[in-house]
Amino acid sequence: MNRFNGRKKFFMIIPIVIIAVLAFGGIVMGLWNSILVSVLGVKAITFVQALGILILSKILFGGFKGRGGGWNHRRGMWEEKMRNMTPEEREKFKAEWKNRCGGRWSRFQEPQTSSEKEA
Repeated sequence: MNRFNGRKKFFMIIPIVIIAVLAFGGIVMGLWNSILVSVLGVKAITFVQALGILILSKILFGGFKGRGGGWNHRRGMWEEKMRNMTPEEREKFKAEWKNRCGGRWSRFQEPQTSSEKEA
């Protein structure tokens, strides 16, 4: 029964992927032909060319990363780095980022105690 559910999901995903590719290609083609042709005077493109632009933009701007990367992975890296620092290193790091970012760096700020707020 488990194998059947896996096959069913696989065969359900195929039409969804095909519909998504057709929809995104149509959107790119429609936007290109309605906006860029009149604004920049470029040639109108076909559906296949629109798909090529989608693939090219994925290569140039998206890369071929797996699911494990992204901001959440880097965030965990920075949190681990902060935990491994000594208090002096942590204060130096915070001061450097405060200097660079002009005080808009509240992610690494530790909550103040009531005695620190009064002072």
